[in-house]
Order: sequence, then structure tokens, then C-alpha cells
Amino acid sequence: MVLAQPQNQHVMKAFDLTGKVAVVTGGARGIGLEVSRALAEAGASVALIYHTSNTADTIAAEIGSTNNVRAAAYKANVAIQSEIEAVVQQIAKDFGKLDIMVVNSGIASNIPAEDYTSDQWSKIMKVNLDGAFYSAQAAGRIFKAQGRGNVIFTASVSATLVNFPQKQAAYNASKAGVVQLAKCLSVEWVDYCRVNCISPGYIATEILDSFPQGWRDKWLDMVPAKRMAESYELKGAYVFCASDASSYMTGANLVIDGGYTLP
Repeated sequence: MVLAQPQNQHVMKAFDLTGKVAVVTGGARGIGLEVSRALAEAGASVALIYHTSNTADTIAAEIGSTNNVRAAAYKANVAIQSEIEAVVQQIAKDFGKLDIMVVNSGIASNIPAEDYTSDQWSKIMKVNLDGAFYSAQAAGRIFKAQGRGNVIFTASVSATLVNFPQKQAAYNASKAGVVQLAKCLSVEWVDYCRVNCISPGYIATEILDSFPQGWRDKWLDMVPAKRMAESYELKGAYVFCASDASSYMTGANLVIDGGYTLP
């Protein structure tokens, strides 16, 4: 059914994810970790997909016990189509179904455009764009068979602006591709799946600590809010997109950036 219409209900109940099963790629750190926690707090069982974490199993156990839901960690490289397909299928088998796919894995690099090697360029695209598609595709196949589902991409404000002073043409291009991909899938899959994007601005994760202080000072100067967001400040947006509270929303791109993209 096109954008299946839920019954009118108490607004707080519309945000309830009890009984849902969610997958979060890159779900063991940064934004993905807070998304995993948020979905569990809203009542969903959660499968965290990770690639390099040494603590994913412990994190999943903590999320499950704290929120009295089922949670587990699965290792997969989203850049390998067959690998992410197999893991998503396994999750659906283990949990009995799949309702929500949060496509969150991503990497960044800061290289002048004229200096990119083909390997450096491809590495970004394989994870951020190819991996995003493969993850959504794996879930989409399940959703088509079920007749229902929900995909949420983590994009970026970098999809719509050029960051400064860092040089990151590959990252920006990959995230612009993710936003357009989400729009395409929202139309192609409208009979059985909603697809939306969340585009964060500067979020205070461990990744930002690796950048020069001068860059971070410049970013703060360019953000009207004059601060970066903490990852947990995105939790409500992901629950909104994952729940019946956004039942008529598909193909949207929610920008959460403290006003960074406005001036």
C-alpha cells in the first residue's frame, strides 16, 4: 500500500517502536551509537552492524539490558555487496523480521582535489555511496517481500554546501549522492517502503578531534548557534523518521545543523 496509513492515535504512541526490529550500520560508535540507543529507548530491538569496533558486542549487550529489548552486534563491510546482503538477511532471520534500516556508515578524508589518487577517491565512494546503496538494497529486498519497511540514510550538510577550510570533494560528492539516492528510492519503493535522509551539521564526535584546532574554531564561527551538537541531540529525529509520527513523509532530507547552512 502506498505510504500505509496508520490509525489516528495519541501522539506519544505514534513515536513508540515497541515490537519493531531495526538495523543500524556503523551502529557501535558516534552518531550510529546514539541512534542505536534511541531506537532501543523507543522500544525497538536493534542489530548494530560494525566493521572495526572491538567493543560492539559489549555495547549491544548494554543497550539490550538497559532498555529491556533484544540487541546484538554483527560484523560486515558495507562496501562489499554480498557481505552486507548476507548479514542483513541473517539479522532478519535471527530477529524474525526487519522493519527499519538506518544507513549510517561513513568515512571522510581531506585531500585537495588535484591530489586525489583513484584509490583514495574510490575508498570514500565505496563506503559512503556504494555501501549506502548496498545496505538499503539488502533491506529493500526484505521490505518488498514483507510489503512494508523504512530506510533512513545519514547524509550530511556537505551534500548541499562546500565545507571550508577543509578540502573534501570526495566526501561532499558522496553525501550529495546519498541524498539523491534516497529521493530515487523513495519513489521507486513507495508501494512498500518509506525512505528519508537526516543531514547533520558539525557533531561533536571523536572524528572531529583529529582536525586542527584552527579548523574547528572556523567552523564554530560559521555556525549561528556557536556550538556543535552532541550526537544525542539527533536521537529524536531518527525516532521520528522511524516511527508512525512521520507516516506521510518520504523522500525528505532533514537538516539539523544549528543554522549552519542558512547564512
